[in-house]
Amino acid sequence: MLKQYDVLILGSGTAGQSMALRLADSMRVALVTKRELSDSASNWAQGGIAAVLDTADSVEAHVRDTFVAGAELCNPRSTRLVVENGKRAIDWLIDRGVPFTREADSRLGYHLTREGGHSHRRIIHAADATGAAVQSTLGAQVSAHPNIDVFEQHIAVDLVIGDKVGQPGAGCLGAYVLDIDADRVVTFAARNTVLATGGTGKVYLYTTNPDVATGDGVAMAWRAGCRVGNMEFIQFHPTCLYHPHAKSFLISEAVRGEGGLLKLPDGTRFMPDHDPREELAPRDVVARAIDFEMKKRGLDCVYLDISHKPAEWLRGHFPNIYRRCLELGIDITREPIPVVPAAHYSCGGIVTDLAARTDVPGLYAVGESAFTGLHGANRLASNSLLECLVFGEAAAEDILSKPRTQPPVLPDWDESRVTDADEEVVITHNWAELRRAMWDYVGIVRTTKRLLRAQHRIRLLASEIHEFYSHFRVSNDLIELRNLVVTADLIVRCALKRKESRGLHYSNDFPETLARPRDTILRPPKAKRSAQG
Repeated sequence: MLKQYDVLILGSGTAGQSMALRLADSMRVALVTKRELSDSASNWAQGGIAAVLDTADSVEAHVRDTFVAGAELCNPRSTRLVVENGKRAIDWLIDRGVPFTREADSRLGYHLTREGGHSHRRIIHAADATGAAVQSTLGAQVSAHPNIDVFEQHIAVDLVIGDKVGQPGAGCLGAYVLDIDADRVVTFAARNTVLATGGTGKVYLYTTNPDVATGDGVAMAWRAGCRVGNMEFIQFHPTCLYHPHAKSFLISEAVRGEGGLLKLPDGTRFMPDHDPREELAPRDVVARAIDFEMKKRGLDCVYLDISHKPAEWLRGHFPNIYRRCLELGIDITREPIPVVPAAHYSCGGIVTDLAARTDVPGLYAVGESAFTGLHGANRLASNSLLECLVFGEAAAEDILSKPRTQPPVLPDWDESRVTDADEEVVITHNWAELRRAMWDYVGIVRTTKRLLRAQHRIRLLASEIHEFYSHFRVSNDLIELRNLVVTADLIVRCALKRKESRGLHYSNDFPETLARPRDTILRPPKAKRSAQG
């Protein structure tokens, strides 16, 4: 079955939805999402969106904070592009009706909070569920737009590249997509394809990410011939709720920004011993400090205490955190919250230029799946949704500037040489083994020996998964596992290439930071360079 559109967007987070709305007034858009429209990491974002909105703040201060958090590895051009367009992105969301938390006494009219690594209050938010507010507002408009077709329960199998379908030099022409409910592969043809597929968190055993974060965009782009960069920089959020029944629940950065204190079980604070910025240090510093204390003392978790704040204030500022913790028997107005670090965000990804273009013509990458250079070696809190919006607009403008041509005609997916899988247990076993190996060997603190162990296991798994993929019909789980093992290999390869400790990559074998910051760029066989340097 062939479906033809002007633009195919894979992923329904803030990047994908905002792009769809910017394009749809003049183009036909297909928005493909693995689960439902609201299932994305964006929907789980609690803290807010960083932007220079107060006259006491400045673009230079936001740029400087981004560079400090990013261990001086940030790309100056992309950082300035994002920060300078921050206010316009927020104004666009406000015009769309996003209900940010208001504050009558402020000059702006909205409440701004502060998070770790920021020198000013510049985080605009919707209570403690900003991502959900943005997603629900944009999602309703996406669903109602006559030029946007939303395909839920659809997962991309692979990109369609012209060289492989008899159209040499044509670049990316769309994607083969599995309709999960109908159990059939549909061909989506488009002159412009956007990877807005999110992050890679599910490659780790413990993560704050939703189940859909399986590195699909990165893996597909790599197979298509795109470079990837800085995959070693995996941000572990310092404060994921530690509870046997709390799957992937994040305790927002804003809790520390509003005065939350990290403590040992006996109530002693420990951050002053690790960094002069204490609880407001960047995430990599806080995550390593927690990891150090847990390993040193044999702890299962540490505690984040904000119970010294008034109860009514806490319920008003953190209603979702308060409600979820209370469901689990934790009253944050009276007692501390048990927390542990968990894989949270990938600062690397598919190499793009300032218009979100990849190395393959007609293929764009936006959001967490992209490597724009903004985040450097460690993402500054609340810069992620801002990046989605700014680069989403840049990509949309680039697509709209090109001559409009007819979508291509593509061959159907060929499954004539495969059969139904005989034992699905292979997928389940490999999934568990891969995630455990990444957690044990490629975590917060690394060594060369651990990385080489991980690489050996990953390559054995990759061979087994490839054999399975070559002989059996695709399924949602098989597609995700195939992408996860590619992503895991790229993370380890990047980590082995970096002979220093910088930002989120800390190596016991190379504890010093080199004088000259350099990106880690991987090039697939026969890849051609056409995006950023």
